[in-house]
Amino acid sequence: MNIEGQIENKLKLLRLKGMLETLPVRLKQAEESNNGYLDFLMTLIEDEYERRQSGRLLKRLKKTGFEEEKTLEGFDFSFNPEIPVKRIKQLANCAYIDKKENVFLLGPVGVGKTHIAEALGHIACRMGYEVLFAKAVKMFRHLNGGRADNSFERRIKRYTSAHLLIIDDFGLKPLTPTQSDDFYEVISERYMKKSIIFTGNRAIEDWQGLFPDPIIANSVMDRIAHNAHQITITGESYRNKKEGKK
Repeated sequence: MNIEGQIENKLKLLRLKGMLETLPVRLKQAEESNNGYLDFLMTLIEDEYERRQSGRLLKRLKKTGFEEEKTLEGFDFSFNPEIPVKRIKQLANCAYIDKKENVFLLGPVGVGKTHIAEALGHIACRMGYEVLFAKAVKMFRHLNGGRADNSFERRIKRYTSAHLLIIDDFGLKPLTPTQSDDFYEVISERYMKKSIIFTGNRAIEDWQGLFPDPIIANSVMDRIAHNAHQITITGESYRNKKEGKK
């Protein structure tokens, strides 16, 4: 076995797939250039690093529960001059996650709230954060189902453990007493520890009326609105614009 074959065999044994996949290309580049051994080695190490980072990103994205893979790069901000582009792009550094702050994306149906929320979640995944996306209705249904098979604690941990939880379409209708209690538990566990992005059609001042118990309502709202970023999007429907192009 020649030296190249021995190297490939050792890379396989060490499970260095990134190096193994690019070795022929990198050897050819090294032969054709004047780069030294250290440059060659560094390039191979970067190949392995990129492959592993890409693999970790794919795993994080798979665990998010995103309906579709949305990015800020894929959002057409030009369609609606009412969108506060600067404020949204400022969130892309994920500093709000490090500060354990929440984000509210509010506005009428179709203006792009869910796309922006998922795009911010995608960025968070790229930066190494664990993200979970859930429609509010499905989250409450999933939690309630845990009472039937004694898996409630495991299920609620799912919504309290991710660095960033995205709750989409919150407040479409008033909460039941059970939903209110479950929501309070999720919020209490995440308060000052981890971040949440909410999307909703109602103005934030209308959220208290969604809770059957005003005491729980005050407690929840005080926690989720504390140091939160509130972004309201008005104007033309992004969804109608996209559908009009089809």
